[in-house]
Amino acid sequence: MKVSSDIWRVAAVCLAILAPSFAAAQTQQAAPPGSAPVEAPTPPTAAAVPPEGPTAVAESSQYPLGPQDVIEYNVLGTNDKVRARIDADGTIQTNLGGRITATGKTPRELGTEIAKTLKAGGFYADPVVNVDVVGYASRYATVLGSFSQPGLIPLSRDFHLSEILARVGGVRPDAADYIVVRSDTGPEKRYLISKLSSGDPASDPLVRPGDKIFSPQAEIFYISGEVKAPGTYPLRSDMTIAQAIARGGGLTDSGSENKVKVRRGDKVIKLNGDAKVEPGDVLTIGERLF
Repeated sequence: MKVSSDIWRVAAVCLAILAPSFAAAQTQQAAPPGSAPVEAPTPPTAAAVPPEGPTAVAESSQYPLGPQDVIEYNVLGTNDKVRARIDADGTIQTNLGGRITATGKTPRELGTEIAKTLKAGGFYADPVVNVDVVGYASRYATVLGSFSQPGLIPLSRDFHLSEILARVGGVRPDAADYIVVRSDTGPEKRYLISKLSSGDPASDPLVRPGDKIFSPQAEIFYISGEVKAPGTYPLRSDMTIAQAIARGGGLTDSGSENKVKVRRGDKVIKLNGDAKVEPGDVLTIGERLF
């Protein structure tokens, strides 16, 4: 009969509508008592692309841009990002505003300049442009040697040597107690780490773009004989025989500071407590007469 077929058609539609709700109810009933509802897994997002060039943290908003730096910009409220490398002539090619001078500007200043060109070209009414530095190439210092995190450090402003040391996590335990700075504008200089916090500009200089900062491994000396902890130790700047003995744990009950023999190269010499230890010295501490 026609009425029966209509009833079956209506029943099928109702069943299709109610099926998802019925399935969800069954899923909740199947969960253990007291457990949280099971949520659908969130689709994985694409991994962030790491910026090219040095990745050390810098105050990029104040960074003075230069040739070969790579910037990325977008108009606030849009998802499209444009990446550009600053050419040797100091300009970048924007996607709508043509060529713009970037060298010498901070990212914020460059963003303002790009926004002006987009507004002048009639592309946006009142755009706000955000600029990020994703590749530092024009202003950086090279940090090498026995630092915890050596690498390239972008110089977004004037940094003292102590600040660079803090940025790279200090020196490793096997490092010397001084840092060597090599500059294109002057001779190589050494700076004691212990004096970097003195506040004296001569002991904690400003780091310039292109500077190479090197932390050498500590040179060593050897101590044996009547000391409590004989062995090999790092040599510190201007270390004396007395300090070396202290580094070796101090004298034993029978040891004497006046009985020190030092093998230096192919010679054996006697030194008192105020004499300086040199790299590779082998100190032998003798016994007292009584």
